[in-house]
Amino acid sequence: MTKPIVRKLRCAIYTRKSSEEGLEQEFNSLHAQREACEAYIASQRSEGWVLVRDQYDDGGISGGTLERPGLQQLMADIEDGLVDVVVVYKIDRLSRSLADFAKLVEVFDRNDVTFVSVTQSFNTTTSMGRLTLNILLSFAQFEREVTAERIRDKVAASRKKGMWMGGVPPYGYRVENRKLVIDDDRAAHVRWIFATFLAIGSGTELAREVAKRGIRTPRGNRVDKKYLYRMLNNRAYIGEAVHKGDSYPGEHDAIIDRSVWDKVHAILTESPRKRAARTRADTPALLKGLLFGPDGAAFSPTHTRKGGKLYRYYVSQTVLKHGAGSCPVGRVSAGEIEVAVVDQLRVVFRQPEIVAGTWKAARAQEGEITEADARDALIRLDPLWDELFPAEQARIVTLLVERVDISTAGLNVRLRMDGLRDLAREMFEGGVEAAA
Repeated sequence: MTKPIVRKLRCAIYTRKSSEEGLEQEFNSLHAQREACEAYIASQRSEGWVLVRDQYDDGGISGGTLERPGLQQLMADIEDGLVDVVVVYKIDRLSRSLADFAKLVEVFDRNDVTFVSVTQSFNTTTSMGRLTLNILLSFAQFEREVTAERIRDKVAASRKKGMWMGGVPPYGYRVENRKLVIDDDRAAHVRWIFATFLAIGSGTELAREVAKRGIRTPRGNRVDKKYLYRMLNNRAYIGEAVHKGDSYPGEHDAIIDRSVWDKVHAILTESPRKRAARTRADTPALLKGLLFGPDGAAFSPTHTRKGGKLYRYYVSQTVLKHGAGSCPVGRVSAGEIEVAVVDQLRVVFRQPEIVAGTWKAARAQEGEITEADARDALIRLDPLWDELFPAEQARIVTLLVERVDISTAGLNVRLRMDGLRDLAREMFEGGVEAAA
């Protein structure tokens, strides 16, 4: 009598361990799980069970997610029809979430795959097996949630004691023996960042200064304004540990003095608009809205501070949008270009044709103004210029100048004749205000 032909069932073993602790050992938890599963498959050889060669292992990955490389590969092979039976040491090795396990079972059923737990005997093809499975999964999920609560409580208690509980250390620190230790080189950058912000009071300008200094994040990325504001608000720099908005004395040393921290946060409490307005007031731009490059793009005022000294520039919008090299005249010194424009205006004030044109324009509205009056008014502005308030200088330039075009060949200043007329009348009436 011939023996009945037994259909071979291809068995895949899946193993998982939540933490990476112990994985470096020659025989670890994953090996122990696999060994038990292989022994179980061997005991079912008479039923046609055979072990597939591929290994599906996830070391150091939580069972609370399905985004695991080993599990994803197993599911892909199941969909490709390469697996008949999934064998695990314990049900929670596959998943601790009831909802996630329901998704896995759906894939198993669609592909006629049986699920077997070596230490928990049940069959997912029967209603009783599914009931048992759901009960076991409920307890597995309960255990995971209780464990998570214990971990959260432990972290909270440790943070209240000022202990470092892992994660990415703040810029300026490194981790040694599970404690934050000051990194002297980066700590110097942190102190410079706080001091520079105190000097300029602007996150945007600070980001520019940081970029010029070549400071990068520990991963080599650019330090942007958002990163800087996180640094300026990180209480770790004054030696504190923070947990859920509450701060406690930390075990680590402070990088920033409390007095510096308080000054910085006095600035931060102001609205960004007020700080921006004050920054603009401290750095008057005489040619704002008037200066244009060879490609027709406007130039915007900007400034930096080095060693407590202010340096002002005008930068082409083309350069700001497309980077350095996109405009033949990308950036010019504000002081130099403003002096050049004012010098041209001073020359213009002495030219007879400009004086005559100004007198004619003014006489059309004020008949009593003579040409000599117009000449005296324009000439009187020359020595008076340096005594004017910065705001008054900017107002007069805006009144007189329609447009300033800059190129590699030089400057071209286009005047407003009606502005000259109005200025002459103001000078004749004594309406230009000098600084006290």
